[in-house]
Amino acid sequence: MAAPVTKDQELELDIDRLAYGGNGVARLNGFVVFVRRGLPGDRVRARVTKVQRRHAEALATEVLTPSPLRVEAPCKHYPACGGCRFQDLAYEAQAQSKHDQVADALRRIGGFAEPPLDELLPADDIFHYRNKLEYSFTQLEDGPTLGFHKAGRWDEVLQIDECWLTTDAGNAVRNAVREWARGDKLVAYDQTEHTGYLRHLVVREGRNTGQMLVQLVTNTGEKFDRGGFVDVLREFPEVRSIHWAVNDRPAEVTTNLPSELLWGEEAIEEELCGLRFRVRPNAFLQTNTGMAEKLYGIAREFAALTGSETVYDLYCGIGTIGLVLARDALTVWGLDVSEESIACALENADLNEIHNAAYFAGNVGQSLEDLHTRSGTPDVVVVDPPRAGLAGKALKRLGEIGARRIVYVSCNPTTLAGDVKRLRTEYGYDLRRVKPVDMFPHTPHVESVSLLELA
Repeated sequence: MAAPVTKDQELELDIDRLAYGGNGVARLNGFVVFVRRGLPGDRVRARVTKVQRRHAEALATEVLTPSPLRVEAPCKHYPACGGCRFQDLAYEAQAQSKHDQVADALRRIGGFAEPPLDELLPADDIFHYRNKLEYSFTQLEDGPTLGFHKAGRWDEVLQIDECWLTTDAGNAVRNAVREWARGDKLVAYDQTEHTGYLRHLVVREGRNTGQMLVQLVTNTGEKFDRGGFVDVLREFPEVRSIHWAVNDRPAEVTTNLPSELLWGEEAIEEELCGLRFRVRPNAFLQTNTGMAEKLYGIAREFAALTGSETVYDLYCGIGTIGLVLARDALTVWGLDVSEESIACALENADLNEIHNAAYFAGNVGQSLEDLHTRSGTPDVVVVDPPRAGLAGKALKRLGEIGARRIVYVSCNPTTLAGDVKRLRTEYGYDLRRVKPVDMFPHTPHVESVSLLELA
């Protein structure tokens, strides 16, 4: 049966809820339409942008009847900026929607009729919470500027004067670099033409230490005055580490690039759960420091360590979760594909005088068997995989090892649901608890911590 709508058709639709990813869900005689910029409770006029057999996608062009859940967005760049999706949706509604999305994924994909789902832990601060932001350069008539991609566009960057997700210091550093680039008459990289020089600016903050790391990412060649760049940033006492990285590929990436320390320390420090962590440019750290502490507290609760357990910390990053758990464990063994993250994890173990944790670089799926041979069967495994979840080989090896308890930290409820379904059906694990945590207000993203135990 053909879809009841056509591309570019205009519709009047009532938005029922938010789908995972942030689009509103509407139905036209039972046919699902995902509506960008539609909020639950809205009646909108929408233009169809894509039609498939089972659903269509549309863009809300006018709000005919606003939802009672709508609020005034404080940011002057909203909604043109693609950094936030829901500043105009009451925070309580955002939190409920994220809880419902985790529940829906566990039911629809995981096959759990009644998932053991706790209430979502809301964010303490819904603005100014990020400890890392990546800005893109773009060229205007009066010179280069810095900002974020416009909502729904990969090829257009919106100049940002004040971002509500960072701190006053973060905003000031970005704006100072913009004025430096204009003063030196540098040219921004053009993503379409693959010409130009300035590509990205990365600003990382130790929110509990007051330290900042800044990294400039350029095209090939040294076309800037490194001394002048350093002098501008040294005006900020928070800045302790200044780096320069080169990206000679078309892809817009800021990590795992050849880089050089221009001034200061190789890394900054952050404090989490009473421990100090050294953070380098390419190292992974949860971008909401305050909520990361609560997330790790939940993982610690679910691990239920008594001091006699062997713990695996897979996708360990710079060792944050494993080192938090080490005080309650016999041994912790960490594994991550990033050599820079592992170097940080080893540094962090020394920094905190933790002697019962060891870390190794390697692909989790390929290296887990070697780790098992080296360290023996774990009692508890903590996994914190990327958005794609556990790769097939990693999940298979994890299931075969047979730890009695798995603590799964997830940033994607759909891949979490698929993974826990396989762990249940193929390896005999029961899903005991799932605790959603809102790390990223005003965005569609939701974290969760799950506890699985062998039946």
